[in-house]
Amino acid sequence: MVFSLLLILSLPAEIPQNFAGITPGVAEVFGNIPSHFEEYDLILQPDTLEAGWWAGAPSVYRDDAGVFWMACRMRNATDARGTRGYEIRILKSEDGIQFEKVHSIKREEVPIPGFERPALLQDPQSRAAKLYACGPWRGGPWSIIKFDDAPAPDQFKASTARVVIAPFEKSYEHDIIPVEYKDPVILHAEGAWHCHVIGYLRKNERIYHFTSQDGEHWEPVGSPYESVMELQHWHDFFVRPASVLPLGVGYLFIYEGASVNWYEPVYNIGTGLGFSFDLHHIQDLTVESPLILSSTPSKTAHTWRYSDWLWVDEEIWVYAEVAAESGIHEIRRYSLSTREKETKREHP
Repeated sequence: MVFSLLLILSLPAEIPQNFAGITPGVAEVFGNIPSHFEEYDLILQPDTLEAGWWAGAPSVYRDDAGVFWMACRMRNATDARGTRGYEIRILKSEDGIQFEKVHSIKREEVPIPGFERPALLQDPQSRAAKLYACGPWRGGPWSIIKFDDAPAPDQFKASTARVVIAPFEKSYEHDIIPVEYKDPVILHAEGAWHCHVIGYLRKNERIYHFTSQDGEHWEPVGSPYESVMELQHWHDFFVRPASVLPLGVGYLFIYEGASVNWYEPVYNIGTGLGFSFDLHHIQDLTVESPLILSSTPSKTAHTWRYSDWLWVDEEIWVYAEVAAESGIHEIRRYSLSTREKETKREHP
């Protein structure tokens, strides 16, 4: 499936000296392509509308009755960095646009110092809801955790959280291994569960691939030392998984990353596209630059990240965490139509 994507970035007049002139533009790289990421629906804003407060990391599925469910991470600006995710919020919607809060899991209920990205999905066999998350577990390293499956996402129990993917032991004394895992992207495909996850290796974030037959016990695919995308081109600071969209023949692999030349690359994050036939070997389709950045950047951030892409009838809906002019991050929905516009012909 081929469809075109573009975002034209405009920066505010006053920007930090280190930010000026190095924020990437994408229009010159991808040509004259109509923009699909300037129009959006606002889904959720943070609880406090001040810089550093974020509502983000959405994970969405549509159940058998057509109801949309979202899990997202709520983040404050007051705690120490790395522990600011205070809640996994569960929302419900009949139309995928107007969501209401129906459940939440607070960090102190688990307990865990803080959350990052959750992964919410439906088991294709049992039809139960599954919820994964991540955080520093029991005073140890960041790990992937899972809650007990529930009949619906508003019934998850915080007390059932346990680790399902954690750093492994070295084979040899001087091995360099990922020391933490975070931000799972999970789907069921090719007869198994697949998890693409951030692995923290030598103070850099890279993408690692795990599989499971039951969604509980996970094993690395290939070498556990080797990431599936490299730190190179525009994403030479880090590269991370964002979403996987089945195309019928292969998979669109949506990834995100940052450049060493960007201002605060830990938080200034753009999104690119890759393609994979087997969910492990990934061909980078956006080598020269990111494809998507915020169309409403703040004075310091152009972030467009943590996106979740899903088929809704004959459209692709994208939910993403996006920087706003005020310095907050908010969740937005974008719609990409796969139909060509019909044109009427006038007959003589």
